[in-house]
Amino acid sequence: MKRNIKILIMGLPGSGKSFLSERLAKLIDAVWLNADAVRKEANDWDFSMEGRLRQANRMRDLSEQNLKKGKNVIADFVCPTKKTRLDFNPDFLIWMDTIKEGRFQDTNKIFEKPDPKEVDFIVKEKNADLLKYLIADKISPYKWDNKKPTAQMLGRWQPWHKGHQKLFEEIIKKTGQVNIMVRDVQGVGDNPFDFNTVEKNIFKALDIYKNRIKVSLVPNLTNICYGRGVGYKIEEIVLDKDTQNISATKIREQLRKDGKLK
Repeated sequence: MKRNIKILIMGLPGSGKSFLSERLAKLIDAVWLNADAVRKEANDWDFSMEGRLRQANRMRDLSEQNLKKGKNVIADFVCPTKKTRLDFNPDFLIWMDTIKEGRFQDTNKIFEKPDPKEVDFIVKEKNADLLKYLIADKISPYKWDNKKPTAQMLGRWQPWHKGHQKLFEEIIKKTGQVNIMVRDVQGVGDNPFDFNTVEKNIFKALDIYKNRIKVSLVPNLTNICYGRGVGYKIEEIVLDKDTQNISATKIREQLRKDGKLK
């Protein structure tokens, strides 16, 4: 990021603010200010409107202190009204719009939904781990780095399908960037697609992750051998049964029946 920024992740209690904040903070190397932890430190459990405004100002002041130290900041608190949000004055606002009501009726009564125009990112899916990448990349576009830990996918991808998509979404959680190797199998067996077609399909399916992937053509690898003491893991990702049963062979057969593939 070009400059340090102050991010507010707001929403009703139980909407998933802390789940996202903790993961996003690690991804963008930010200080995470959790509202409960800050209240505990201040020994201030006053949830009147005056107390809420005081908490918003406390969160703002702590954020500003960390910004001056050259750190990015994520503030995770309800921030229930327009005034508390204006007082906090974030550079980037994320609204956890995942539940209709929280567990505290007093908070539900005063909670003012933000205008979508003032929100940078609205989260609709609770505890969605992948969102941290989408949000991080919106804050600052990701740059591929060969030196960073990278996960590897190897396959034919003939064609890329929903099963591959789910597999990728599990694999990217390991490192944040994925090298996708395409085996050179056009014309081998019933594999019809050339590398350019496969590559195009992959980038189309993974457009939102385009800066976090590399796609390359490799020989028709059939054996992966290694000696002891290698510096990487070989790991099987087990998906749900329905996803495991998706078959590229059956997809190709259907494409031929539909006249979309010779």
